[in-house]
Amino acid sequence: MIVTRWWLIRHAPVPNPDKLIYGRDDPLADTGDAASLSALADRLPRDAVWVTSHLRRTRQTAAALRLPGSDMALVERDLAEQDFGAWEGLSHDAVAERHPEEAHRFWSAPATEAPPDGESFATVMARVAGAVRRLTSAAGGRDIVAVIHGGSIRAALALALDLTPEAALRLSVAPLSLSRIDHYGGSTEGDSWSVSALNALGTFSTGTR
Repeated sequence: MIVTRWWLIRHAPVPNPDKLIYGRDDPLADTGDAASLSALADRLPRDAVWVTSHLRRTRQTAAALRLPGSDMALVERDLAEQDFGAWEGLSHDAVAERHPEEAHRFWSAPATEAPPDGESFATVMARVAGAVRRLTSAAGGRDIVAVIHGGSIRAALALALDLTPEAALRLSVAPLSLSRIDHYGGSTEGDSWSVSALNALGTFSTGTR
């Protein structure tokens, strides 16, 4: 049996005093919490494949962990945060004011509806699952440290737990938290997953995405 271990880290918190929506927007993260970064680094394997999304808050967080391989992380765009399209950079109040019909439709079914020019969470789950399966195949039997986003971690957990998009959205993922999913392959009974950690070390805040 081949066991591939995914160490899923949500990026460091992003200062967001105006509570703007950012998915594919590219704000800087605050990596000044040395104690939390050190505690997280102590939990991670030293001989791992590193991967981030293309957004700088993930690459910035990986670099701040200062572990071997973190400075040469693979960049995987399919592990990026949900694209909120025309709502990127707006507050929730501004969205409700400027796009009332679309906002009502989205919040009535946030798992399957998409913002204008954006994507639904169900779409996020499909692209993240494809990337996780592809990278698991390429790095079978290795540790994979993925410094990514709240939405993409929910999607990876949903793959491991066989959750619907609606159920996956009930998961909360804290900044600088660690979740772990393990893939078991090469068995005559087929592939399987387990979850061994969820939100370890993370501190919850009012920020989103």
